[in-house]
Amino acid sequence: MVTHAAVLGAGIMGTSTALLLARRGIRVVVFDVAGHLIDRASRWNEGKIHLGYLYAGDASLDTARRVLPGGLAFRPIVESLIAAPLGAAVTDHDDTFLVHRDSVASLDGTAGYFDAVTRLVSDHPDRTHYLAPLTAPAVHRLTDDELERLANPDVIVGGFRVPERSVSTTWVADRLAEAVRAEPRIECRLLTCVTGVTRHASGRLRVETTDASDGPYDAVVNALWEGRLAIDASMGLPSPAAWSHRYRVSVFARTRRPLDVPSTVISTGPFGDVKNYNGRDFYLSWYPTGLLTESAAMVPAMPPILDAEARERIAATVIAQLAARLPRVYEIGDQLESCRVEGGWVYAAGTGSLADPASTIHRRDRIGTSRDGRYLSVDTGKYSIAPWLAQRIAEDLTA
Repeated sequence: MVTHAAVLGAGIMGTSTALLLARRGIRVVVFDVAGHLIDRASRWNEGKIHLGYLYAGDASLDTARRVLPGGLAFRPIVESLIAAPLGAAVTDHDDTFLVHRDSVASLDGTAGYFDAVTRLVSDHPDRTHYLAPLTAPAVHRLTDDELERLANPDVIVGGFRVPERSVSTTWVADRLAEAVRAEPRIECRLLTCVTGVTRHASGRLRVETTDASDGPYDAVVNALWEGRLAIDASMGLPSPAAWSHRYRVSVFARTRRPLDVPSTVISTGPFGDVKNYNGRDFYLSWYPTGLLTESAAMVPAMPPILDAEARERIAATVIAQLAARLPRVYEIGDQLESCRVEGGWVYAAGTGSLADPASTIHRRDRIGTSRDGRYLSVDTGKYSIAPWLAQRIAEDLTA
C-alpha cells in the first residue's frame, strides 16, 4: 500500500501527479531544482493541446493515436485539479496550419493526413471533452483568397484550418501552483537537486540529493524532463536507444491593443508558429532562432544565460522571420507593449533534424511510463498529455 510518495520534478507532469496522489490520501514530497513550481518548460511553451494534427511527419498515425487521448482529457482533468474552468485560458479560434514549400510532408500528403486524424477524432468517445466542442470535427482547406490574405505565397503553398486549440501555459501554471500550495498533503522541496534513487532491502525507496538522502518512500515518480534518464540509470532502468535534449526559447508578447492575428502553425519542419491567446497576449516562435543548444547527454549542460541584449535580438529576429512568412505578424511588432524571451528543455526519444523526413524526432509515439516496482519514470512526450498520464499513474499506485 502506498501512503508516502516522492515526485521528482515540479512541472505540469509532477504537479498533476502530486495533486492526484494527495487527493487519494497519499502524502507527497515534490523535489525540484528550480526555486518555484512550474517555472521552466511547462510554464514557457505554446500550450497546444494536441489532437495529432501537428505530426504529419509521422504518416503512420502512431503519434496521433498516442497523443489524442491525452489531448481530449486535458480540460476535464486540469479543471478538476484547479477547481476552475479553463475557458479564460483557451484560444478563441481553431488553429490555421500553413504548409511550407520545404515541408517534410507535401501539401496533398498533409491533406490526406489531416483527413485521417479527423476520422480518429470523430470516432473517439471522449471528443466532446476537448477545449472546444468537437461534435462534428472538420478540416477546412483555405481558398486561394484566404491564403493570399494570410501568408507569403513565395514560401507557403497551401493551408488548412483544423479544430485544435491551445491554452495559456502561464495561466495554467499559476493555478496549478496555487493548488499545490493549498494541498496540505504535499510538501515541496525546491532548490533541491536530485542525483539518484536507491532501493533498500525492505523494497522502499530513498531519494538522493546533493545535500542528503531522503525517505524512505513507498513509491517514487520520476517526472523530470532533462536529467530524467540519469536518475533512471541509478535504478537500473534501461535508456531508450536514442534521445535528444533541445533547449528552446520563444517570445511571449503583449500588445498595446487587441489584434486579430490568427493562431498559425507553419508545417511541417523547423519553422515556427503564433498563438493568439486573447487578442493581446501572443506566443511567437521561430525554430532556428529559438534553438539555443541540443545534446544527447543524459544530463545536458545548460546554455549560457541570455543577457538583455541577446533577448532583444532573439525577439526581433523571431518577429522578423515570422513576419516574412506571415505578414500580419508585423502588427504584433508595431504594437508591442512588452515581451519576454523564455523557454526550457525539450526531451524526445528521437533524434535528427526536423528538416529530415526520416528523422525520428517527428514521432511522439514512444511515450508513457516505465517502471521497476514502485519506481515509475514518465516520458511525458508533450505538455498536453501530462495530466492524463498523471491520472493513470495515480490510479495505478492506488489500485
